[in-house]
Amino acid sequence: MTTTRLKSNDTAADTAEKLVIYQVFTRLFGNTNTTNKPWGTIEENGSGKFSDFSEKALDEINALGANWIWYTGVPHHASVTDYSAYGIAGDDPDVAKGRAGSPYAVRDYYNVDPDLADEPASRLEEFEALISRTHAAGLKVMIDIVPNHVARQYYSEVRPQSSFGARDDTSVTYSKNNNFYYIPGEPFEVPDFTPATKPLGGAAHPLADGHFDESPARWTGNGSRNAKPDVNDWYETVKINYGVTPSGDHEFPDVPEELRFAPAKAHYLYWSDKVVPDSWVKFKDITQYWLEKGIDGFRYDMAEMVPVAFWSYLNSHIKHTSADAVLLAEVYQPALYRDYLQLGKMDYLYDKVDFYDSLKDVVQDNGDVAKLADIQKQYGDIRQHLLHFLENHDEQRIASPEFAGNAESGKPALVVSALISESPVLIYFGQENGEDGSEVAGFGQPSRTSIFDYIGVPAHQRWMNNGKFDGGQSTKAEQALRDYYKTVLNIAVSTPAVISGNYQSLHQSLKVNGQLSDAKVFAFARWNNDDILISVSNFYSEKEVQAELDLSELPAEFSDLSELEDKLTGARVKSEGKDGKRSISFKLSPNQSVILTG
Repeated sequence: MTTTRLKSNDTAADTAEKLVIYQVFTRLFGNTNTTNKPWGTIEENGSGKFSDFSEKALDEINALGANWIWYTGVPHHASVTDYSAYGIAGDDPDVAKGRAGSPYAVRDYYNVDPDLADEPASRLEEFEALISRTHAAGLKVMIDIVPNHVARQYYSEVRPQSSFGARDDTSVTYSKNNNFYYIPGEPFEVPDFTPATKPLGGAAHPLADGHFDESPARWTGNGSRNAKPDVNDWYETVKINYGVTPSGDHEFPDVPEELRFAPAKAHYLYWSDKVVPDSWVKFKDITQYWLEKGIDGFRYDMAEMVPVAFWSYLNSHIKHTSADAVLLAEVYQPALYRDYLQLGKMDYLYDKVDFYDSLKDVVQDNGDVAKLADIQKQYGDIRQHLLHFLENHDEQRIASPEFAGNAESGKPALVVSALISESPVLIYFGQENGEDGSEVAGFGQPSRTSIFDYIGVPAHQRWMNNGKFDGGQSTKAEQALRDYYKTVLNIAVSTPAVISGNYQSLHQSLKVNGQLSDAKVFAFARWNNDDILISVSNFYSEKEVQAELDLSELPAEFSDLSELEDKLTGARVKSEGKDGKRSISFKLSPNQSVILTG
């Protein structure tokens, strides 16, 4: 099966580069404090800073194979930490999650989080310096934009005239140019907290009094229309109004179907004479502000909760300013993928619901690798636009008991996700060191490294080695794992067959211990003219297998292969001819992959 591309000539996915995005949770990356007290303050547990991203740190990220870095948690978000000495009003713990606060409850889009600065009064300048250092290291910069919701206490000190809700008519539930939805006549009520969800874990705080002054109440970020949201709602946030009425009607133009495959320029011209809701303009101005600061791309949180037409408007304005900007969106409904890509002008979407979930099932002995081949076929026309990952801030760490229980079991999944298509691949900091996410930070449960509290990340800290970034405290297993990631990711970014090659599943051509189509061993081929690659991965964590691969069904580029080299080990594998067919045979240890080239 050959690659079919979208009928577009201006998306980031059409460039001859394989994106490897290194996601860092900025507050945690440089933190050397190992106290890890549950619900600990910044003074007790520490916080990483922009300045921790030294030239050495950035060079090591680049050497890992990354060409992008996503600085997660940069925009100024709600936090219980006291910065009143810098003129920053504190947030109410009754509408905050964790002591450090959720990075997805943004309180000022025109500034950055004070936790991240050596001198909070100069925090924006410190971030601008980080952008420059990152570019100098050969990495491009991505930050979050959270379009669906903002913090309940949103107010921009930098641009107060641009604050969401500043000019809203609060006497009505809905108005096209209101930024929020209201519940007239009803004040906001704090949720009924359980012992496990009590603000600050029940610690005393002057504002932790079960009350937050908001009248009238506004709809909550996940769409709850109750003045008293449930404790499981996104109660710390307020939903943005994009001109969608409470009954679901749209008070804005839709994107014409004839623009489905049109370049961003055509979308930009379409919107040039249209009147759009006020919130659209606000987010356009926000993204333009960050482009001016040198940001190269944006990751959009919960993009599917925002109308496709808005994305056409926003993204075409971004591409008009910066044609090379990369736009990555969190969308979890596969039926919507093509609309968000083709009409909404996204470059990449999360491939969670199909590819990630299926890989995780295989690792956990709940799935069949055949589904991976089916997914590649299902998304043949858009597969280069679907981001692959094994970890991110929302997902469980591979080494956690809730996922695989050890980092070694993630190695075959890494090979498959990184090499199977042109798609970008994302690595979450600490993943390459085998971090297990077991720390009890405060809000939420272990298995995911907490984004809500001040905490250390032990495996990552051992590699960081007190700011030397040389793995000086890493165990031998952690060092070997990082080396493995480094090898695989550098193969991904340097191999033409992976960057822009054709693809063919070899699952039906692979015998495992004499039987066809084993549910835990997966093979595929990639090629680009004379550059060829065959990958075979054993997902059994405790079982060695004998693999035999029939090469006869591969295209002409593979026809005269007599010997191949495994790019992971340097081992040579000779092909054998019999009855006019050629095949290769080799053993695979538990969790082993081979990446064979001619």
